[in-house]
Amino acid sequence: MSRVILKNIVWKEDKYYVARCLNVEVSSFGETRKEALENLNEALELYFEDVKLPKVSQVSYPKLADLPLNYA
Repeated sequence: MSRVILKNIVWKEDKYYVARCLNVEVSSFGETRKEALENLNEALELYFEDVKLPKVSQVSYPKLADLPLNYA
């Protein structure tokens, strides 16, 4: 069994918390931060169960950054 440390981010969106893995394109949600992370963990286990050689991007020191955007 292999082990990898994954970086995740959680934020509140309306009445739910959204949890997203920064290393692979997997996300989930819940009514609390804890539930969102538990659901993300389950989704990640299922993701890695189906992938023989997963492509995991390395993420070091993620930071939040504002980016102004003009749109019509």
